[in-house]
Amino acid sequence: MLGVAMVKDFDFPSSAYVGGKWHQTPRTFAVKSPYSGELLAQVADCGEAEARMAADAAVAAFKEWKKLTGFERGKILRKWNDLLIAHQEELGRLTALEMGKPITEAKGEVLYAASFVEWCAEEATRVNGELIHSRFPNKRQMAVYEPVGPVYAVTPWNFPTSMITRKAAPALAAGCTIIVKPAEQTPLCALYLAKLWEEAGGPAGTLQVLPASDPVPVSRVLMEDMRIRKITFTGSTPVGKILYRQGADTLKRVSLELGGNAPFIIFEDADIEKAVQFTLLSKYRNAGQTCVTTNRIYVHKKLEADYAGALAEAVSQLKVGDPLDTSTNVGPLVEQQGLDKVVSHVEDALSKGAKIAAGGKPLGGLLYAPTVLTGIQPGMKILEEETFGPVAPLMPFEDEEQAIAWANNTDYGLAAYIWTKDLSRAFRVAEALEYGIVGVNDPVPSAMGSNLPFGGYKNSGLGREGGHWGMEEFLETKLISFMLP
Repeated sequence: MLGVAMVKDFDFPSSAYVGGKWHQTPRTFAVKSPYSGELLAQVADCGEAEARMAADAAVAAFKEWKKLTGFERGKILRKWNDLLIAHQEELGRLTALEMGKPITEAKGEVLYAASFVEWCAEEATRVNGELIHSRFPNKRQMAVYEPVGPVYAVTPWNFPTSMITRKAAPALAAGCTIIVKPAEQTPLCALYLAKLWEEAGGPAGTLQVLPASDPVPVSRVLMEDMRIRKITFTGSTPVGKILYRQGADTLKRVSLELGGNAPFIIFEDADIEKAVQFTLLSKYRNAGQTCVTTNRIYVHKKLEADYAGALAEAVSQLKVGDPLDTSTNVGPLVEQQGLDKVVSHVEDALSKGAKIAAGGKPLGGLLYAPTVLTGIQPGMKILEEETFGPVAPLMPFEDEEQAIAWANNTDYGLAAYIWTKDLSRAFRVAEALEYGIVGVNDPVPSAMGSNLPFGGYKNSGLGREGGHWGMEEFLETKLISFMLP
């Protein structure tokens, strides 16, 4: 049984997708809109039993899926891509409903999600090996690439479609099977993606989705199973470290895309109007709930007052409200815990001397006013922790060396941004920043970046997603050597 739920004249699956079948569980859990609080669906609540079923199905399916040529796998992926684009409206609405992303952004995310499928459908045919010149005249040697095996993917709530396709598309293209455990806040998009995979002709067991209110039992089974050869995770650094430790017992391949603490350095030659528009795109999209979003803004002291005033005015014009309204710029935080963290960061900053230039208060429910803070000083939580909310703290700096030192003074290294017209400075600073992604006058360097490497340094993770780098995460290298008579 598909286990269909319906809201606002729109239906979608709510059962787990295991072994090519829609599986209803004895227990369910509620998924509610973070904006209105309305019940969207009662979703299958998977546990150890479903995890074992999924592991068996993934292992069985892997034996046949890896035998297909890249051309054959690519054909199915292309159909999946076409279906994602055809269902952009439905997936966009689901995203807006279950996590609160404004509908315009949500529909854009669907195209971003599809871009990974499109790219990997083509790349599936290009997983080539290498012929190696031997030291010995009677040997012929080659390196071939093979799929690593069944994969366990744990995905976050802030990009509920694209974080799945960014993992599933390269895994499936490489010949792996994949089990997805979506965030408990946003399982509906994941199940809809599984529905479209089924419609595209994806064989049973190649892609499975296990919603769960408690991820621990599901993860325990799959992390302990030697047959599951890889874990790929996007989420918080503390959880990523737990999975990293657990993966060691079975020596799983590990990819981790973890937290960030992105700095934005605005030099004295910046165009203030453009820098403000840059900040709006980088800081306030998805209500600041993005791992690469600007978290700390360092602005040269010569521009501080003018930039702060212009940013505060622009931020005060942002419309906060219903994510299904096309005029909404900022929707709700996804859950109370997230709102509480935003409130605590702002209160901590204010208690230590910061001033509110715009916003600075909850607006009811899970809404928080887009905020600009000035007078930021070292020692404030908002500089040291990822806020994950619509708050921009501004701190003046005096010279390039100071800005670089402050930007690098963190355990994280996912994304960083700079604004300057000086080409020499752009190269110097970009090379000095200890981050996996650097946007130079570019607020969204990874936008539609299915062919670009995405990942970070230090506590921001291991490995890369996107491009051939992302494909390589799902491949093993085998040496084959022929001794000739």
